[in-house]
Amino acid sequence: MQFISVRDLRLKSGEIWRQLKEEGEMVVTSNGRPVAVLSSADEHDLGEYITALRRVRVVLAVNKMQEHALQKCLDNALLRRLN
Repeated sequence: MQFISVRDLRLKSGEIWRQLKEEGEMVVTSNGRPVAVLSSADEHDLGEYITALRRVRVVLAVNKMQEHALQKCLDNALLRRLN
């Protein structure tokens, strides 16, 4: 997967759009940190694509909440043992 900076996106947008068709996805970075993902899209399945992307975001959010809850539970159990 190719990484591009926000600056390059601004200055070389035409070239990046052409590359995006070949690459499929690109990660946009700001100060070396990922801030967005560009993904090529087809007008015929755009709605399905966005729905799938939203589902993935929900799954990731639920996983993060479960990890947080598990860690908090483990931390509480450890505190009880120490007392």
